[in-house]
Amino acid sequence: MSEPELHTLTIGIVGGGQLGRMLTLAAKPLGFAVVVVDPSKHCPAAQVGARQIVADLYDAAALRQLAADADFVTVEIEHLDAEMLEKIEQSGAVINPSPSTIRLIQDKYAQKTQLQASGVPLAPFAEINGADSAQDALKRFGGEMLVKTRHGAYDGRGNMLVRSEEELADALDRFADKKLYAEKRIDFERELAVMVARDTNGEIALYPIVQTIHERNICTEVLVPAPVSKTITQKAETIARQVAALLSGAGTFGIELFLTKDGDVLVNEIAPRVHNSGHYTTEACRTSQFEQHIRAIAGLPLGDTSLTVPAAVMINILGERDGPTAPQGTADVLAVPGASLHLYGKHPTKVDRKMGHITVTADSVETAQKLAQKARKAFSI
Repeated sequence: MSEPELHTLTIGIVGGGQLGRMLTLAAKPLGFAVVVVDPSKHCPAAQVGARQIVADLYDAAALRQLAADADFVTVEIEHLDAEMLEKIEQSGAVINPSPSTIRLIQDKYAQKTQLQASGVPLAPFAEINGADSAQDALKRFGGEMLVKTRHGAYDGRGNMLVRSEEELADALDRFADKKLYAEKRIDFERELAVMVARDTNGEIALYPIVQTIHERNICTEVLVPAPVSKTITQKAETIARQVAALLSGAGTFGIELFLTKDGDVLVNEIAPRVHNSGHYTTEACRTSQFEQHIRAIAGLPLGDTSLTVPAAVMINILGERDGPTAPQGTADVLAVPGASLHLYGKHPTKVDRKMGHITVTADSVETAQKLAQKARKAFSI
């Protein structure tokens, strides 16, 4: 008699970029097959063993095929057709985080409205329905605010700092075809972040609080653990748990925070997926954010989130030119004590495109940061 054919459980990912790539690398050792939908042929996830459906992320037929081929469906990006995902979920697909959570997080004004109603601390914000409401907000926020698009903004795109009525008019003209809201500019001391995992039973696991450093509104460095007091750490952890309890579905979520000069901790944004501020977990924690996400969506026990090293620093490798991808300096990076290099397999390189990252572990944040910056200076792509 022939042996019965065994069914390999499959993870389906909407998006096959660097996050899909690292999710694939985490899923394979756990015995999962992976299939992704991505428009770029030989996308980063496909390069490390994911089967690829080459199609736009909004292609309904491709998303249905993904759901048919996968036991568990997840996302690496929130800028998707949430309504289509809801329909696919209603047809029986297991999708995490839930499409309703993705829909909520897509609309940053709606996201903040729900968080505010639940008592989560936020920067003051207001809806913009035209020039009059925008001018009212500018006055209310002391003549300085951020005009933000409700949908599609990331890495500073879709935001504009406004300090005068002239700049406000420019912002309204620039985003004339977008739904907008205004947010008071916070004079923060530093930016923090925390990864939070939630399983299918609602159990929550927190990763360490980290500090994120940004240039041109793009995260460039992550310091682990954040150099803040125990009181601030506890505030951030409490808020992170509060936010996670409001979200439906399983997965690993990124929560971005502001630490004000008065010692308040405010929620900035939420990502319904693995996040740049959690890349350090691959080298520095017992369970990486990527493995944790796979565990969470597949109904497996959540892993230990504790640090295995005293400190770590992650530095993003951003493209510095437009042209063919040409990595140089790999040996120099790997010669740095405690350094690990992750390249994403993206082609071509573009200015400010996330092409990879370097993580350095050390006995202190100061040492890790010094070594990480040394490694980054030695590398180009």
